[in-house]
Amino acid sequence: MTTGTVVIAEVVDESLDLSAHEAAVADRRAGAVVSFQGVVRDHDHGRGVTLLEYEGHPSAAAVLREVAEEIAADPAVYAVAISHRIGTLQIGDVALVASVSTAHRAAAFEACARLVDEAKARLPIWKRQVFGDGTEEWVNCP
Repeated sequence: MTTGTVVIAEVVDESLDLSAHEAAVADRRAGAVVSFQGVVRDHDHGRGVTLLEYEGHPSAAAVLREVAEEIAADPAVYAVAISHRIGTLQIGDVALVASVSTAHRAAAFEACARLVDEAKARLPIWKRQVFGDGTEEWVNCP
């Protein structure tokens, strides 16, 4: 890694804290901190969702760190923090938190979007959705 600093890149089974991620990327040079929270919603494709369960492959933490390091290697990025939760989550729980600091807002928005998009594309974490009618579906399974 050249210029950015990966502050957090982890897969956890406890609640995620947006303010802790923002504090972790704080930098005196930063004029922008952009954050994202992926929150469990009560619906998917017109069906009511009652809960989600995330299961991660043993390599999930290493993959997430790799993604974070790639984003942090951008010279415009000062710091990166990203965490994904596994286990059973209820409606309203936070499944993913990502924060990035840069000197300017456009770079921070772009870096945070890349961080989330790459994590979603590459992270070996699978989601089981339980619907209001008792049926379930696995999403992002190979």
